[in-house]
Amino acid sequence: MTVEATYVHTNLVARDWRRLAAFYTAVFGCEVRGAERALHGARLEALTGLAGARLEGVHLGLPGHGDGGPTLEIFTYAETEESPAPGPNRVGYGHIAFQVDDVPAALRSILDNGGETLGGPVRTTVAGEGELEVAYARDLEGNIVELQRWG
Repeated sequence: MTVEATYVHTNLVARDWRRLAAFYTAVFGCEVRGAERALHGARLEALTGLAGARLEGVHLGLPGHGDGGPTLEIFTYAETEESPAPGPNRVGYGHIAFQVDDVPAALRSILDNGGETLGGPVRTTVAGEGELEVAYARDLEGNIVELQRWG
């Protein structure tokens, strides 16, 4: 059975949600959507399974989708668990991707805003799709960001 669904958001747990939100706003033009969140209490504990859970954060509208499009939800929990920086071949969610006009310029912007390069840029032909220039980078908290330009 297929469930009728609409994609809404992806959550990114951050060490510092304000700093990470500023990164995605500066580099990709994401815009704050709605009010800042400050959540705690029995419902959040029941939802997360974490006793005493407290979080703060914001939703960022993703470029190219208008006011009603999906968001990147960036939250910081009062108590967080560290994990190693994700690798491109790690099982689970791997990266967030943005289509850009200029891959090298987008990489420079990521570097200028505290991120780092991971690989690329690479140019390739995707059978049946066309020419692709693509690069991987990391945001300032180590999450992988794919930059792509189709030609």
